[in-house]
Amino acid sequence: MNPVQAITGRQPIDAEPILKLEGITKRFPGVVALNKVDFDVRPGEVHALLGENGAGKSTLMKVLAGKHQANEGRIILGGEEMEFENPKHAKRAGVVLIHQEQSLVPEMTVAENIYLGSLPKKWGNRVDWRRLREDTNRILETLKCSFQHDDLVGSLSIAKKQMVEIARALVFTPRVVVFDEPTASLTDHEKPVLYDVIQSLCEQGVGIVYISHRMDEIFHLSHRISVLRDGEYTGTVNTCSTNEDEVTRMMIGRSLELDHASKPSEFGENMLELRNLSVKRLFTDVSLNVRRGEIIGMYGLVGAGRSEVAETIFGLRSPSGGEILLDGEVVNFRNSHDAVVAGIALVPEDRKDQGLILGMNCRDNMTLAGLKTVSTMGFMKRADERAVYDKYHQAMKIKTPSWRQKVGNLSGGNQQKIVIGKWLHTHPKLLILDEPTRGIDVGSKAEIHALVKDLAKSGYAVLVISSEMPEVLGLSNRIIAMYDGRVTAEFDGDSVSEDELVQAITGMGTPTPAAAVIG
Repeated sequence: MNPVQAITGRQPIDAEPILKLEGITKRFPGVVALNKVDFDVRPGEVHALLGENGAGKSTLMKVLAGKHQANEGRIILGGEEMEFENPKHAKRAGVVLIHQEQSLVPEMTVAENIYLGSLPKKWGNRVDWRRLREDTNRILETLKCSFQHDDLVGSLSIAKKQMVEIARALVFTPRVVVFDEPTASLTDHEKPVLYDVIQSLCEQGVGIVYISHRMDEIFHLSHRISVLRDGEYTGTVNTCSTNEDEVTRMMIGRSLELDHASKPSEFGENMLELRNLSVKRLFTDVSLNVRRGEIIGMYGLVGAGRSEVAETIFGLRSPSGGEILLDGEVVNFRNSHDAVVAGIALVPEDRKDQGLILGMNCRDNMTLAGLKTVSTMGFMKRADERAVYDKYHQAMKIKTPSWRQKVGNLSGGNQQKIVIGKWLHTHPKLLILDEPTRGIDVGSKAEIHALVKDLAKSGYAVLVISSEMPEVLGLSNRIIAMYDGRVTAEFDGDSVSEDELVQAITGMGTPTPAAAVIG
């Protein structure tokens, strides 16, 4: 029995479901996304919905929330059959979906985004700005948010934007709340606040649908777990009587060892070296090196400065001090184009806004970073474009009915595979991966981990930035810990303890590096 089973003591709730989905079928051109799926939620219950990327989880929830209309099946809420024409109709009925991909308006304030579509009004149908401010402050206080009601959403970090999305749900009097990967962007400080909100909703009799790829969260929060595979319902189990192995088998049809591929062990000369690199107000005196064939993990809390270091290496930020050396030569990139030409690739943290053009098809996204290789005198060579797409479509095991499919219609995991494939097509010397498996299922995560190790073994220098300790420990030859814009420690990836890492990234003193390797 897997020890994960002991994480939760939650017993299933004995009550009639507040929500039933019966025989839900949803078809898109060329694909059946859902095939006669059944699902229900009881009042006061956290019902986890799991499945690989592309299994149909988000599609099922979009049907529930009125964003998609089912071709077949019924939605029964509180004993009454419902047909939601749009998300606003669903919200009025008490069904709220908190999206994995944020749907905020950057140019509007936090308050305006939270109450968008339901702004408080006073005489003459004018907005009651005083009430809007007071109501927003009350919600932000409940969520222990550090930002203000009048902050522009576009100025907030990804984690803070996610808290705004969550705040939206509290505006209504929900009967069912769907959390789709709610902690993917949250800091370790913000996660317990979310858990408290979920517990409070349960105590009020609200039914919670919880979608996540993080097994520790699933076993900590949920009462029941249901699984979809390839758009079909696989089964439901009580959380207190199952384990991670059983759930994984339900998801992918087999047991899975995430770290089945061994780490690379032979390294060449330095490909990247940072010497006291600084950017004012973001990070200071960062020094590290990455050798050919080596995977360096950069670990720290959100806001520690990790992504900013990567962006500076990639030419997106100008250093205020220090040096960047690539292949032994000092480089001064004016922009990201210079970095790409020099052989650097960056898979960004935010694939939706920074990694993809969602309205373009899969083929065109795949070749976007290397257009010169698939064009002559400014004219695209469609056969070459298709060959590039076919190569990485097969290698990355991307699930899509056709290259013509818009990337915006793919699951989060398949979108991430497109981003990685796009950069591999440029054949970089240095590959930087910022949160490479954020929002990705266990099967796809294992494939990406194995791919990263294979790339390193073939001579790539790899820098991985991650907030997940198991990922950093499983991938890295060495681990660079950051806190508050500074490197606090460097560890050997095979001998460091979890306690040492936690101390290093939380400012609890400066631990002695365990067998640190300086190349």
